[in-house]
Amino acid sequence: MRRLAAILLPLLALFAAALWVGPRLLDWEPYRARLAEIASTRLGRPVTLGGRITLTLLPQPRVEAAAVAIGSNDDGLTITARAMRLRLDLGALLAGHLEPREIALVGGEITMPWPPTALPGLRPPTWLSALDARLEDCRLKLGGLQFEALNARLRTGAAAEALSAEGTLAWRGYAIRFAGQLGRAGFDGVAPLDLSLALAGSTLTARGVLASDGFDGRMESAGPDLSLLLPAPPSAFRATGRLTVAADLLAADDLSIDLAGQPARGAATLRLAPEARLDIALTAGRLDLDAWFAALRQTRGSARALPIPVSIDLSAEATGFGGIPLRRLRGGFFLEGDRLTLSDVSALLPGEMELDVAGATAGPRMELALRFSGRALRETLTALGLPLAGTDPARLHSAEGRLRLALENGQATLSDITATVDETRVTGAGSLRLGGARPQVGLGLTLDRLDLDGLLPGAGQLGGIDLNLRLAADRLTLDQFAAERATLDATIEDGRLALRRLAFRLGELDLAASGAAQLAPTPRASDVTLEASGSNATVLAPLLPPGWAPLLAQPVGLRLSGGGAPEAVALRAEGDVGSLRVEAAATLDTRARRGAGTLTLRHPGAPRLLAPLLGMDVADWLGEGSFSLIASLAGQLGSTPTLTADRLDLVAGTLRLRSQLALALARPRPRLTGRLAAERLPLPTPALRGSDPVGFDRLGLLDADLAVEAGRLEPLGWTPLEAFSGTLKLDSGTLRLDGVQARLAGGTLRGNLLAEGMASPPRLALEARLDGATIGEPLFGLPLDLGAGQVTAEAALHATGHSAAALTATLAGNLALAMQDGVLVGADLAALQDSLAPTGPDQGALRAALAAGATAFERLEAKASLAEGRITLAGANLATEGGAAATASGTIDLARSALDLRLATRPVAEAPEIALRLTGPLTEPRRLPELAPFLLWRASR
Repeated sequence: MRRLAAILLPLLALFAAALWVGPRLLDWEPYRARLAEIASTRLGRPVTLGGRITLTLLPQPRVEAAAVAIGSNDDGLTITARAMRLRLDLGALLAGHLEPREIALVGGEITMPWPPTALPGLRPPTWLSALDARLEDCRLKLGGLQFEALNARLRTGAAAEALSAEGTLAWRGYAIRFAGQLGRAGFDGVAPLDLSLALAGSTLTARGVLASDGFDGRMESAGPDLSLLLPAPPSAFRATGRLTVAADLLAADDLSIDLAGQPARGAATLRLAPEARLDIALTAGRLDLDAWFAALRQTRGSARALPIPVSIDLSAEATGFGGIPLRRLRGGFFLEGDRLTLSDVSALLPGEMELDVAGATAGPRMELALRFSGRALRETLTALGLPLAGTDPARLHSAEGRLRLALENGQATLSDITATVDETRVTGAGSLRLGGARPQVGLGLTLDRLDLDGLLPGAGQLGGIDLNLRLAADRLTLDQFAAERATLDATIEDGRLALRRLAFRLGELDLAASGAAQLAPTPRASDVTLEASGSNATVLAPLLPPGWAPLLAQPVGLRLSGGGAPEAVALRAEGDVGSLRVEAAATLDTRARRGAGTLTLRHPGAPRLLAPLLGMDVADWLGEGSFSLIASLAGQLGSTPTLTADRLDLVAGTLRLRSQLALALARPRPRLTGRLAAERLPLPTPALRGSDPVGFDRLGLLDADLAVEAGRLEPLGWTPLEAFSGTLKLDSGTLRLDGVQARLAGGTLRGNLLAEGMASPPRLALEARLDGATIGEPLFGLPLDLGAGQVTAEAALHATGHSAAALTATLAGNLALAMQDGVLVGADLAALQDSLAPTGPDQGALRAALAAGATAFERLEAKASLAEGRITLAGANLATEGGAAATASGTIDLARSALDLRLATRPVAEAPEIALRLTGPLTEPRRLPELAPFLLWRASR
């Protein structure tokens, strides 16, 4: 036995080697056509064997052919492979037949057109019974789609058993597992089909029936991240609905969707003809539009982009974009390659602002057309984050318009802006650039009219942005001013402000400004100019006191220029207002909030300049002459701002004034202190019966404490005062002129004046005393007057009222007068004495002595009381040089400019008096000599 085994084993080994090696050494080339024919017959389509053919018997019979090509059978399906292996049935092979039991395609390239010309029949051929087919490392091209690393297994059993397939493939970097089971079709050609896919953690299952015209069934899909499958935001999802597949259409409709816990409804359709396209419709109660839009933009041109166009129809009742809440969002988004198109997008912004958007991308650029319309613009602007505090609630309500918006590389460009806001038409363009250290905003707008009343906020900040702003308005209004042709061209860049031009026309006045300023870190201004020119500036009259309007009704040409660091800002102004020349220069320390400068004003005619300002004919008391004001000023801002004039020289007509003043803007009233020194100080004298208010109410405008000096004080129509001095104090509307001292006609005048301007009615009080004054001309300008002499007088007067007439009508007090070596003008008492001849008085001479002439006297003493504007002589005695005497009595009514005086003398001791009575108007009274008693007495002697 051992010897037999020793002989058989080598023979068996040799036989096995022969079976292993022998078939490989055989030349199968003569059988190539036969094998191709058998394969074509079995597969039902032409097969070409282009490579070497080998047969292996062990471990199991197998034929392997290289370079295999399976041709088309009018359905467009073609297959090429690196190799094809057929596992053969051994019994059939020994009987001389090739019966494949397993087919393996290695390294295949499968090309299937889509949509196919016709779906294949579902009744498998008889040879597929008990078939086990494999695809190894194949590539599948299905229409425009390409799948890599296809490894699959197809199995079928008996004629009544289902076909099953399972395997894996790779698509766009994703590994896909698939499994399917196709039941045997009945004679109607309908077969049940179950299909499942797994991709990136997401699953899709479908169950239904497959007929010759397609698939109809139900589907369910779920996964942790929808963005891995579609251009959508990353979120967990679940969807169920109906699935329909045809030769040119895959449709999932009536979908119930759950997106990260939010319910939604939708549909998806994959169209394969005439061109591949995916259409998605989604309706939700709430939707994160920011996330969807970001997903669409990130998908464009990225590796995740679908190779076919994608259309998404979104609808949501509530969403938001960029932090702005939106309602009733409707719109279509079409993604094709790297191009995104928006169509019929509409939404409601806060304030019920209707917004319509359409547009598309071109590479990295997105162009949009926007339309908007609403009646509650304030709510919309507030939602956009614009500060509206301080604006009038009645402004910014209605708005409608359109514009084009382009987005590219962090920049937004607005063009073709056409809008109407509160009946104001706006056109223009703008831009916004992000991504740098500071946002850059450019805006150019043209408005037909711009009403700034109630539109400017109480305070605003430009924040950390760079701004390029150009505005133009045909008409601009602010408060009571209306400007025309207003333009603004300015930039703010990296903390630097450049005002290229600000110009507008106000009435007949053209205003223009320009300049530059460094706002941070160290503020500094340079090349600042402000120009005003025009035929007149009456439009500015509301900014000045009413009397100044005539000053502005003249040609105007002014220019302000300057600049510098905050601690040394230099300003200069010059120009002309009519004939008034203005020159000023100042240096400001804005950090210390102080400044100093000079001001010069010149005019050839002081009365012409000041008459409109003072509201009276100043030429009568100011005199003719030029006007000039030269002042050195300094100011300080703080808790109590102050303005100091170390030197203030004023020349106006005959007025010559040099002062040092300080004005403190204290509460509750400004306070003026300093010294007024005048070389000549002319003053107007108000009419005693003037009915215009004197202006006591102005005493409450400020407080004052001034030392007043005047070399010559010239009240109009009165004797000038020399070496005038006093202290003027104004406190809470009460004026006090204390310590008044002056030289009057060689005498000394002292007194005090009190004006209580805030009393009701205002009250005026005067106390004065004159010593040693010498007069050389009529004192009062009356028909009976004092013409010369040395005078001592006292007065204590008071009055109340708002006008000069009221003050005169309420004048009350006491007067006392003492005069020596004087002359009484208006009567000749010496001639009256001489006319008394022993033979009898000359009546004509008596009347002539009382009608005119003058009487020298040694002494005159008089006292009077005043009440209600009426002077009553309490006693007036006159002693002439010849020893004669006279008395005067009567009243002078200042309010009515009337008098009733009686001058009486007794030429003979026991005789009746001879008197002269003056009655009637103050300036032209009637002279009534009283001679009858004396003449009767003399006749009786």
